[in-house]
Amino acid sequence: MEDIKKNLEAVREKIDEAAEACGRNGEDVLLVAVSKTRTPEEINIAIDAGVTDIGENKVQEIMDKYYSIKPVRWHMIGHLQTNKVKYIIDKVDMIHSVDSIKLAGEIDRRAKAVGRTMDILVQINPAQEESKFGVSVDQAGDLVREILENCENIRIRGLMSVAPIVENMRDVKPYFDAVKAKYDELACIEHPRLDFRYLSMGMSGDYPVAIEAGSNLVRVGSAIFGERDYAQFRKDQEAKKNGNA
Repeated sequence: MEDIKKNLEAVREKIDEAAEACGRNGEDVLLVAVSKTRTPEEINIAIDAGVTDIGENKVQEIMDKYYSIKPVRWHMIGHLQTNKVKYIIDKVDMIHSVDSIKLAGEIDRRAKAVGRTMDILVQINPAQEESKFGVSVDQAGDLVREILENCENIRIRGLMSVAPIVENMRDVKPYFDAVKAKYDELACIEHPRLDFRYLSMGMSGDYPVAIEAGSNLVRVGSAIFGERDYAQFRKDQEAKKNGNA
């Protein structure tokens, strides 16, 4: 468990280095610790070490962990199905993965029902990979405008992107650059419910390059918590279902 603190320090150092290399301040880059498959104990260690924001990929994991975690800001960063919005609308602070007007409409409806305005990011799939969600760079503007026109209980805070997996980390930079260019373009829209603050790009394998390209929010999991043990995670989940944990 001590490794979590050391790993977190190393990640923050890399963030500072990457930001300073392009004339920015590392403190202006928000670190979201991705706690997919991690236990509440592990997450709380990270929070004690200074983590202020936690990101989860699945609704069920948010539900399982929400009341066992110390006070923190929650981010839904994975694909979100419309029928599961209702479970997290009162729990998360921002939804990163909005990629359709259908999903935005459901978020809007559920946010209105609980009396809040939900912060979201529009997800872009810059390489248009079939295995990933998100609109194309060219489609992002249309989706942003449609959400602003139709969803009164949503505030758009920026864009999110997942770059393709490559052998050389530098090869993702053109994709990040394309998303940053679109971010700068859309940030110029004047609207009371558009307040671009976050460009969410970069994960454990490529966050230094993302910061170089202009990211100010990085989603880092394994570099903080270590490699995930999916077999053990599934075993623990099965035990919970059977009432043994």
